[in-house]
Amino acid sequence: MDFNDSIRQFAERVSMLKETISTEEATKMSLIVPLFQILGYDVFNPIEFCPEYTADVGIKKGEKVDYAILEDNEPTILIECKSCTEQLDKHSSQLFRYFSATTAKFGILTNGIIYRFYTDLDEANKMDLVPFLELDMLSLKDSSMNELKKFCKGSFDKDKIFSTAEELKYSNLIKNVLLKEFDDPSEEFVRFLLATIYDGQKNQRVIEKFTPLVKRAFSSFVNEIVNNKISSALSKDTNDDPIEEEIPDIPVSKIVTTEEEIESFYIIRGLLAGTVPVEHITYKDTESYFGILYRNNTRKPICRINLGTRNKQLLIPDENKKFERIYLETLNDIYKYQSRLAEVVKRYM
Repeated sequence: MDFNDSIRQFAERVSMLKETISTEEATKMSLIVPLFQILGYDVFNPIEFCPEYTADVGIKKGEKVDYAILEDNEPTILIECKSCTEQLDKHSSQLFRYFSATTAKFGILTNGIIYRFYTDLDEANKMDLVPFLELDMLSLKDSSMNELKKFCKGSFDKDKIFSTAEELKYSNLIKNVLLKEFDDPSEEFVRFLLATIYDGQKNQRVIEKFTPLVKRAFSSFVNEIVNNKISSALSKDTNDDPIEEEIPDIPVSKIVTTEEEIESFYIIRGLLAGTVPVEHITYKDTESYFGILYRNNTRKPICRINLGTRNKQLLIPDENKKFERIYLETLNDIYKYQSRLAEVVKRYM
């Protein structure tokens, strides 16, 4: 089994166990330490993987970070752990203090589900406020797993990781900006686009007129890129192979994700932005309906959209996951059901 398969298998374990864990200690033993075993560290050897590592901060003595990965008796990676029931946002300051008091080059803040990786790009020996890498065990991406692989004991090269950390950090920040503009184009972004396509005066009325058009065009553009990549992957170039042989037909999916479906997805994402992180709202298209999911889990449907019929339909599940069918005149009618959609998500949280 290769590294990525091992991580995916472990992620399934995390998804299964997280609901049964309520303490920090249980989170460490069940969700965090096993990951570092997969990374190749001897977690039972305190010379290599040291628990309760002392990191005295100024006049405060006896400050301890949960784990430190040591190299020649010096810490290279500090790991601060929290319970899987806790959010990480309010805890980075603790790791920040420990980082400044040691020779460690990397800090990891985790609750066993989310892993945030920090270094000192902005100022030497002072941990950055923004992580250069974030890994979500419930929503794994190949790119994140490839970066995680660099932290394996057998291939760990702190200088090489540090050299790519800046690119990762700013690449992620750029993606977040684009995602925000995708969800809700700002006035500045609309003005930026209009500067090259519209010769008239860019007053407030014009900005308001073009904002929904920009959103639809952006959505359509991304959708076309995705569909083109899928079509390219499925296409067969017979010109490069003069040998005639019978090639079995590749079944082509009948699922076509439409612009309207993507638009409905981003409407729902926007409505739930105040309830959960937007990246936890995902979609799965099928031949019979377009499903909106919580954390990409098919057992946690937020709603279903059916736009292929004469009457547009929104289907919202109750506590027993029985769907109530609601007919829509336009996609804008979805906005009327913000509170009900939020109630569904809160049940899964």
